[in-house]
Amino acid sequence: MLERSSGVLMAMSSLPSPYGIGTMGKEARNFIDFLAAAGQKFWQLLPLGPTSYGDSPYSSFSSFSGNPYLIDLSLLVEEGLLKEGEPEAFDWGDNPVEADYGKLFEGRFTLLRKAFIRGREKLAGEAQAFYRENERWLSNYALYMAVKVHFGMMSWTEWPDEDIRMHRDSAVRAYTEKLKDEIEFYSFVQFLFFRQWKAMRAYAEEKGIRLIGDIPIYVAMDSADVWCEPQFFQLDEKHVPKEVAGVPPDAFTADGQLWGNPLYDWDRMKADGYGWWIRRIEGATRLYDVLRIDHFRGLDSYWAVPYGDATAKNGKWRPGPGMSLVGVLTSWFHDTEFIAEDLGYLTPSVRKLLKDSGLPGMKVMEFAFDAHGESDYLPHRCNENSVCYLGTHDNDTVLGWLETTGKEDRDFARRYMHITAGEGWCWGMIRTGMATPSVLFVVQMQDLLELDGKARMNKPGTDSGNWKWRMLPGAADEKLAQKLRLYTETFRRTWPEEE
Repeated sequence: MLERSSGVLMAMSSLPSPYGIGTMGKEARNFIDFLAAAGQKFWQLLPLGPTSYGDSPYSSFSSFSGNPYLIDLSLLVEEGLLKEGEPEAFDWGDNPVEADYGKLFEGRFTLLRKAFIRGREKLAGEAQAFYRENERWLSNYALYMAVKVHFGMMSWTEWPDEDIRMHRDSAVRAYTEKLKDEIEFYSFVQFLFFRQWKAMRAYAEEKGIRLIGDIPIYVAMDSADVWCEPQFFQLDEKHVPKEVAGVPPDAFTADGQLWGNPLYDWDRMKADGYGWWIRRIEGATRLYDVLRIDHFRGLDSYWAVPYGDATAKNGKWRPGPGMSLVGVLTSWFHDTEFIAEDLGYLTPSVRKLLKDSGLPGMKVMEFAFDAHGESDYLPHRCNENSVCYLGTHDNDTVLGWLETTGKEDRDFARRYMHITAGEGWCWGMIRTGMATPSVLFVVQMQDLLELDGKARMNKPGTDSGNWKWRMLPGAADEKLAQKLRLYTETFRRTWPEEE
């Protein structure tokens, strides 16, 4: 059960690093120290899987594996798996506030292959134990990546060998033998990732910081998940989608949003006892303490778009599994805390599902201030069983939001929150969010740093320019920690040591 507390939302990739992207090394521990000093209890992260085209953490090659980019190179140097100076020999980009994913792709795997060559015998016993423990997902993922490399990184749907594209047993056996070195490399990289993650998570636990992870409701078509277990998705006999995921047109997007993910075959999953979902959540509990289910409303009903359509306009609502799935997950993982991302078009049945589940929903303050309406997200309407955010990774920063908010709504928000020039909009909204009845309050790191819209993490409906923002070294300093701690203690989301 969540207790009244607060936390900070920031992607692992957004941490400072000399090597182009945030990692699980020293800066992750520094950030954990910052959270502890600031009286926070939670670090909310974005998904940690290996990213594909578009660099979105919500479109991963596997629901179970870790992103090789997040492996800390300095720790590999300390272990002797890399030599001094090797990481510095690569160009990781010249903009410290943006990740350059093209350069990361060029350099990261070259170094990880060096680490593999040096570590495969040195760490053989430990690595083999990891392989055995994770055999079910790891063997499929490593083979998938090895075949993907073999075919020039093209999507599995385009692999020229029909037998391996269709995941036929004879082809799986043949490619497993043919590509065994590449399979071992990708297995070893996962061993390195989870080894570093385990150490970082133990450090967070020691400092009293719990980790919130994000579970994307859908998986990518180009993923080991779909390739290995196509029977659980709405595919035809050639493993081509019948319909794909999206959201309908609304006031912001006339064509809706065409996500393109394959849809689940919920009848097949239910007949299997939702084993696929149980395995997926079990994998996530190895990473996180609390799980946020992304697009929770899609479990009530989902927007299905005919495969091949250029927009989401022609989709239809289809019934989801509802409590049939949610009840299985909350009972199976009764010691795990879940958060329901219940944003979007909410029908009475979605609201009923949230109520029946007992899970805390989300309140986003950037959606609250309509001068002529009565939003459910207004701070005084937040209920205790909810999580309050200023904005999520899909929202603009507070300062960016202000630039696109109409004058009437902005004036209403200023009056409501008593915004003053001295405190400023970011901290005025943080104060208001901290004061809500919501059991948990989460603020984006960009808003703690009072950054403008250039620091926005993602703009839904766009294919480029996202997921790049990074924090500058030293930004999360002691002065900022003490300021955040004062707000946190004032609204009883943590308690001074003397009390």
